[in-house]
Amino acid sequence: MSKIIFDSGISLDGFFAGDNRSPANPMGGVSPKIHQWMFKQKAFWKHLKMEGGEEYGADGKLIDDVFARTGAYVMGKRMFEEGEVSWPEDLYKADVYVLTQEERKPWVQKGTTTFYFINDGIQSALEKARQSAKGKDIRIIGGANTIQQFLNAGLIDECFIHIAPVFLGSGIRLFEDIHKDIYDIQIAEVIPSDLTTHVRYKLAKK
Repeated sequence: MSKIIFDSGISLDGFFAGDNRSPANPMGGVSPKIHQWMFKQKAFWKHLKMEGGEEYGADGKLIDDVFARTGAYVMGKRMFEEGEVSWPEDLYKADVYVLTQEERKPWVQKGTTTFYFINDGIQSALEKARQSAKGKDIRIIGGANTIQQFLNAGLIDECFIHIAPVFLGSGIRLFEDIHKDIYDIQIAEVIPSDLTTHVRYKLAKK
């Protein structure tokens, strides 16, 4: 049965993205600080169909694993708009459901990625994603506000957080305005690494 998950990098002071996000400035320009561990891995660049990275290490296996377990994605309009201009064709290799008020026909890419634009909320996106996932997991990929909506609705089963050893001081926090009494939370796994600390949590709705 599909789990609903998210897998996100944050700064040590809890920021998911920086200030002044736009298609010309994705993630507010903080990706090199938060995601340095990922950029070092050949596995990351392989999924972008590009050459890059320094090694295929234990962190690379984590990148491969999350792609392998995911059967469908849900993302917000802002994240889509930031990525649309630069993402390679068929990056996700699965159906992606974009939460938006814009009415738009599906964007069918070469390969197995299709973006569907959902105008009637997270439950509708989730139902459609569940059908697409065919038993694999559904990843709520971002941005932070989209993840927060699913958290506050009590829908998340697991999250994998990658905590970079940097302070950003400002930006968009991943866990802003989260309702505190929804879940029992268990630390399932802690994996130290040179450039981040990976912490996997299991969430059970109370």
